Formats: sequence, structure tokens, C-alpha cells
Amino acid sequence: MTPLDQLPEIRTHLYIDGETREAGDALRVIDPADGASVVGYAAAADAKQAESAVAAAHRAFPAWAALAPDERAALLTAALAPLEADRPATAEVLTRENGKIRMESVIDSIVFEHRFRLAVDLAGEVGRVTTLPAPPYRTEISYLPLGVVTIIVPFNWPLAILAASLPQALLAGNTVVVKPPPTAPLATVRSVEMVARALPPGVLNVVTGADAEIGAALVQDDRVKKVCFTGSSLGGRRIMSMAAESLTRVALELGGNDPAIVLADADLGPEAMGRLFGGVFDSTGQICMATKRLYVHRSRYDEVVEGLSGLLAATRLGHGLAEGVTMGPLHSARQRDYVRELLDQARASGAEVREYGAAADGQDISRGNFLRPSLVLDPADDARVVVEEQFGPTLPILPFDDEDDAVARANDTWSGLCSSVWTADPERAAAIAARLRTGYTFVNTHGAAHLDERAPFGGFDHSGMGREMGVEGIREFMDTHSVGFPA
Repeated sequence: MTPLDQLPEIRTHLYIDGETREAGDALRVIDPADGASVVGYAAAADAKQAESAVAAAHRAFPAWAALAPDERAALLTAALAPLEADRPATAEVLTRENGKIRMESVIDSIVFEHRFRLAVDLAGEVGRVTTLPAPPYRTEISYLPLGVVTIIVPFNWPLAILAASLPQALLAGNTVVVKPPPTAPLATVRSVEMVARALPPGVLNVVTGADAEIGAALVQDDRVKKVCFTGSSLGGRRIMSMAAESLTRVALELGGNDPAIVLADADLGPEAMGRLFGGVFDSTGQICMATKRLYVHRSRYDEVVEGLSGLLAATRLGHGLAEGVTMGPLHSARQRDYVRELLDQARASGAEVREYGAAADGQDISRGNFLRPSLVLDPADDARVVVEEQFGPTLPILPFDDEDDAVARANDTWSGLCSSVWTADPERAAAIAARLRTGYTFVNTHGAAHLDERAPFGGFDHSGMGREMGVEGIREFMDTHSVGFPA
């Protein structure tokens, strides 16, 4: 393997209307493992270039929408061909700019392709027509694509998250402009451009740049019919406010403060404990659907703490490309400092905070955005580490005695993305799941690795609106159209 300090700088460009374009400025991408090394540069579009991407997608829309769904499906399938061979390089770039370990970056790329294939398998649903028989009319109800769609992607799992909406939008007959995250754009640009080159010009475009410079052009242009945004709840409010100016519809997949409830009869063997651990600490805790609050029946509390402590003690921190590393840095210094602040507040309020793990051999974690993973034991329900989304490697563990009380506390939050129930009784799990106000409930597991990607995904309350994946995810990019014939 090339030494980390000798890896080449990566440069990416804009891809608009079937061609690569330069920009007058560039975004500098920094490795979060040391906060100083330059991973590369992404073209920083200006507002005029962003507008040209929207215009290209608008021009391409009629011909793309006129294709039959199976024709679009065939083109999308063929467009995936270059991804596998490029996967090692894509994963290396993604780890360098994002911070997560190489294995997770490989999975990110695999999921990108997998979600395309799942969407393509639903091509038969796109043109489905329902007929209401006469009298008084024979009415046919069908679905038509919207037009130009803007998809705004976050840094944490940019490829997988993009593929929760991009293939559905394209399969439905829309054209798309993708905006990768400014702090980690390089791997996303590479992958999107590979797919876009195999499609008709203008069908798929990718534009990188500063939010303040290109955001309005990608959200408020009258030709943009829908904006898909994944990110924080604060960011979702900002996008929704901008879109209101042009009455552009939005789909928002926002933050989560996901609860997990461990009942007295739960299996807490090594496999189950591993699933619980992964549902919290994968990607250094930077996953929207990660467990953020763990409610444990008091009779099993010490067992859970002991089991997670053993796994956390084996954590080895360092650069995500280095051998032996199991946890990388947080993506930003600001997020690292925010999680530290939550932990300091928890300590000050009387909760016990236990930190774990150590640097992997040869790794210097005194620089960059590293933070040792931690457990916060029995904090108050109103502690910030419980109320707010940590989005980092820490977990508050709260005991309960009464099942109804646990459900009420789990639901007492601003969010509603995911939840989980841990019990040996499937009927009991189903009954509790029905009471949890979240868009997705896992049973005896938690997290993105265990998501059924055939099912619709999205949140309640401030965790967003709209659904991704599944048939519902395709319908998000279509309008209902009724045609009535006289009897």
C-alpha cells in the first residue's frame, strides 16, 4: 500500500450536459485524520454554472421521460458497469475525505450499486395504470415524472444515501442534478460521473460548490420540480424555507435521536451484543439511524454495560486506511467539539462517563478529529446527551422498570427516524413497535447494515418527510394523473 503521506491529490470537475467542465475556483478537501493533509480539490461552481446544470437537465427531460420504463431500466443497468473495477480506488478516496474505515467505504460503494439494481427491478411498477370502470366514467389513473430533481447529499454515507433516491428518480423518468457534500465530494463525483457518462447528455449532472454560491440555483429555479435533501434538521428547515419561494416540493431525510429498548427477556449473547454495538458505533456514530439512546430493563442493565464495555475496549483508533484500525475520526472538528461538550455537560450533571479504546499501532490520534468512544451511564432524561442527537461515538444508557414508561420515554423526542426493540418474544416486539413513533423499527438489531432496502424508509416529525426506496420511493418522483372517458 502507498504510504499515507504519499497518496496523490485527487481533482474532480463538474459534469454538465454530458461533458466535463472546469470552474474558476476549487473546494479544498482535508483529511479529518490529521486536519491538515490535502486529499484533493473539487471544482467550485458559480451560480451560473449551477443554473446551466439545471438547464441541461430541463432540456434532457422530455426525451428521457418519453422512454419506456424498461428502456430506462436497461440504460441504468448498463451504466453501472464501470463501478466494480473502480471500487477500491473510490473507497480509498472516500476514506481519505470522510474519515471512516476502508471497509465501510467499500460497503458504501457496494450499496450504491445494489440500490440501483433494486430500483431497476421495480420498472414494472412505473407505468402501472389503475382503471375505475364506468358508469359514470371510465377513468384511468397513472403516474407521470415530475421533471428536474435536485439531490443534495451529506458527507457520512454519500454514495449509499444518494442511491436511496437517485435511481428511483431516474427510473421514474426524471432528470437529475446531484450536489455532493462540500467537505467530502470527491468519491461521489467520481461515481456519479461514471454512471452519467453512459446516459444521454443532461440526464444526470453533478455540480460541486459552496452552498451559499450554488444553493439558490439548485433549489429555487422554477425548472426544479423537487429537491431531495439528507442532513440535519436545521439544514432541512433551511432547504424547506428556500423551496417555499418557488413552491418546489421537498423530500427531507433528517436527523434522528433513535431509541432502542432492551426488554428483560432479550438475548444478549455475543452475536446480539455485536449487533447492538454496530448499531451505535459504526462510522464513529455518524449515521442518522444509529442508536442514540439505549433504554435497558434494570435487570439486564449491568449485563449490557459490561458487554458493550468489552467491545469498546477493543476499539483501535487511527486513519481509516491503516491496518488494525477499527474506528476513524469524526468528520469535522466542530462535531468532535460538540460531542465533547455533551459529555462534559453529562459529567457536570452527575452522570458517569466511561471512555474506551486506544490508538492502533503506529497511529497518532493527538491530531485530527479523533474522539475515544464512550458510554454515559444513567444520565437524567433531560441531559443534552439524551435530548440532542450526538452524531458521534457515545451512547447514553438509561435503566427502566416499566415497559410503558420505556415506550413513553422513547417517544418523548423531537425525532422519529428509527427505533429498535430487543426481546425473545416476536409478538411482544410487534406490540411495542406499533407504539413507537418512528418510520422504521428494527427487532433484535439496529442500524443501516440491517435495513430491508426493499421497504420504504423515512422519518416522522422533525426527522423528515417523504419516503425513499421501494415502490413508495419511486412514487415520490411522480405525479398522479387521471384521465376520464365518458361512458
